[in-house]
Amino acid sequence: MDESQIIRLFSGGIRRRLEKAHLDQEQLCEIRLRVHNPCMVLYRGEESFLDKNGGLTRERLCAYCVTGEDIKETMEHIAGYSLYAYEEEIRQGYLTVQGGHRVGIAGKAVMEGEHIRSVKYISYINVRISHQVKGCASPLMPYVRMDRSIYHTLIISPPLCGKTTMLRDMIRQISDGDDRHPGLTVGVVDERSEIGGCYQGVAQNDLGIRTDVLDCCPKAEGMMMLIRSMSPAVVAVDEIGDYRDIHAIEAVIHCGCKLMATVHGDSIEDLRQKPLFARLMDEHIFERYILLQGRRRAGEVRAIFDQRGTCLYQEGRGG
Repeated sequence: MDESQIIRLFSGGIRRRLEKAHLDQEQLCEIRLRVHNPCMVLYRGEESFLDKNGGLTRERLCAYCVTGEDIKETMEHIAGYSLYAYEEEIRQGYLTVQGGHRVGIAGKAVMEGEHIRSVKYISYINVRISHQVKGCASPLMPYVRMDRSIYHTLIISPPLCGKTTMLRDMIRQISDGDDRHPGLTVGVVDERSEIGGCYQGVAQNDLGIRTDVLDCCPKAEGMMMLIRSMSPAVVAVDEIGDYRDIHAIEAVIHCGCKLMATVHGDSIEDLRQKPLFARLMDEHIFERYILLQGRRRAGEVRAIFDQRGTCLYQEGRGG
């Protein structure tokens, strides 16, 4: 999906103003719609408002205010005028469109017992633009890859610092292999459709020729399903966090698979404050910790540590 296709997801009023802005898709991260509030754009790492007359502005009084009709029309475009066909994804709070771009939604949750059955009165939309940055993980690969395998690796990153982009490129390189390293079979559990960006079951992002993707599946169940069905050498997941994820991680490792995962965090110390991760760290489950930051650009590596906390690389110091 190119820039014009992304813009066509929005209502006519928003679309016309975005077209006047002539935004570079590679620098575009998010477009947020909140009913009766300014349309907000995260562009080149900075937040701006969509201007009433087109383009971007920092002045709130000049910002275009999102209407209820904008929300309704945008949802119709996103769902191809068939919201019913996306009922399961709406229940999860997001939709994935062609190109792997994720559309988050919020409104009134419709409950069925303790579970969310659907979301109605949708009043908030966040379109997150998916980016493939091929080669961005290349500087990391010597720290992650062995001769014929990889190290169990955890990417630690604050939000919007490129952890999924980095994981995606690591998967591609491990799957494809190179002259010195054979390609490995990788199983991806893509619970939020962000790694592969699957659309109708087909990954829109390049994850390599030996990669199998289980889309829209909870991580814990998906990891075990892939091990049973696809015999991966490597299992990759995004944003681990709860007890079920941790239990499944231990099962994956005991099955002889290598693991690649990401988690939200600001530092190794921050991660150690979480009891579940403290146990994994004490048991040296992960052999490599990659700490990202986003001060200058997404995917910027701050430091790399081994399983005992020894620093293998630090920004400004090298390896």
